[in-house]
Amino acid sequence: MGTGNGIVDDVDRALIAELQRDATQAYATLGKAVGLSAGAAHDRVRKLRERGVIRRTTVDVDPTALGRGVLAFVMVDSSAWMGDATESFAAVPEIQEAHIIAGTASVLVKVRTATTDQLQDVLRRLYTIEGVSGTQATVVLETFFERPVRAD
Repeated sequence: MGTGNGIVDDVDRALIAELQRDATQAYATLGKAVGLSAGAAHDRVRKLRERGVIRRTTVDVDPTALGRGVLAFVMVDSSAWMGDATESFAAVPEIQEAHIIAGTASVLVKVRTATTDQLQDVLRRLYTIEGVSGTQATVVLETFFERPVRAD
């Protein structure tokens, strides 16, 4: 079985796909969709959580409805290795994601704010992080789509 040996098997992948479609469905419904009993589905999902395959269950919210309609991706240049700056980036609540990257910049951050003035404030705060020497912001005008990591 996939949940015991570290490998995700076809049933696990089907469970993950169903959960990504609707994480609120009952285990009986989930099990039926993948050919398992409710108990077996529950056990597999529990094991997927324990192993960290399923990292969290969340709600997909429209950022504009929450007053976070400005989306920007910011390339952060640095004068030093930024791998130790995780906490500094995490301390900026408008940053949704931060990634160490290869290329001309050192870090890529995803930022959501209500206004471009607030985005400018975030850029100012990035400069207070030790090692940050520059930023290049790209503001998103329209998002065609976003998708989760697929299990198949």
